Amino acid sequence: MQFGRPSGTSPFTLSVLSAGGTGVGMTAGEGLEGTISLARAADQRGYHRFWMSEHHGMGATSVSSPPLMIARLIAETRSLRLGAGGVMLPNHAPLLIAEQFGMLEALAPGRIDLGLGRAPGTDGATAAALRRGAEANDGFPQQVLELLGFLGDVFPPGHPYRHVHAVPGPWQAKENRVPASLTAPEVWVLGSSPYSAQLAGQLGRPYAFALQFGDADIDTAMRLYRESFRPSDMLAEPHTLVSVPAAISDDPAEAKRQAATSAMAMLRMFKSEGYLLLPPDEVEAYPATVQERQILDTYTSRSFHGTAATVADRLEALHEHTGVDEVMLVVGGHSTTLDQLGITLIADHYALPHLEAPLSAA
Repeated sequence: MQFGRPSGTSPFTLSVLSAGGTGVGMTAGEGLEGTISLARAADQRGYHRFWMSEHHGMGATSVSSPPLMIARLIAETRSLRLGAGGVMLPNHAPLLIAEQFGMLEALAPGRIDLGLGRAPGTDGATAAALRRGAEANDGFPQQVLELLGFLGDVFPPGHPYRHVHAVPGPWQAKENRVPASLTAPEVWVLGSSPYSAQLAGQLGRPYAFALQFGDADIDTAMRLYRESFRPSDMLAEPHTLVSVPAAISDDPAEAKRQAATSAMAMLRMFKSEGYLLLPPDEVEAYPATVQERQILDTYTSRSFHGTAATVADRLEALHEHTGVDEVMLVVGGHSTTLDQLGITLIADHYALPHLEAPLSAA
């Protein structure tokens, strides 16, 4: 497995995760178009990856099915790696995910990432509607092994799925007497806990740490991942990514307003009022209690917000502290226009290359 890094002055690989897309006052179609435009901008400004997360029952999210959106974005981008950050595997049958990402890999060889998470990506009632049982998380390691078995068609003799094959995949190529693909979906383990870190290390897979969720202990997770890492046929040494919430503008006050919209969405989620991205003016006018104000201020300050230079300083401090290989900017405030401006400003700051747009997006 090869991990590239765009040229430029950044000491780490830069990528983007779209976390929202549909703010209050926008239609679902407008939210999806915003995500498409963001991916185009990331592709044309030399970012390495563009990921989307699987969420359900949230008014602010535009993407509930990353595989469907990846299929669209393949035609809208040229060199950007496209992926799920991630697929919540306990919500799905591993065979189905192997088939979906096998198809995506066949459409865009060498450009597909598959990040795996174990959270439901929603509330308890919606998780139940997804037919997710209360013990779903307990089976996550076995589900990951099944998925890897289907992707590589490598179940040992005697395994109950030895003669079950994901199509497209290596088995189909053999049956049709053609060479097997030289590439495969790049499988990542996602998380924000020691559990996920150790699993990624034991499987010899790259590890993506989500720093946008609460007071996650990144130091312990990175140490455990590196200590438990076992080289695999896909990865010879540890490879790490950290995702951080970001809001960037030439106007620091406007960047903070954008960050506050995401903070308000988190507060609403804690209050079981639904994850919505309210307009900044409405967020500022909200009569928060003392406890609510503390939550809003905490999540706003956790966001890497400000000018490109200010945000870059925080990113570099994080990189120096953790030694991660990649940094992923998680954008998803009320304004998709500001999200796109933000990743452009960071690209300019680090002199990332300007790339030609694909014909379909011209």
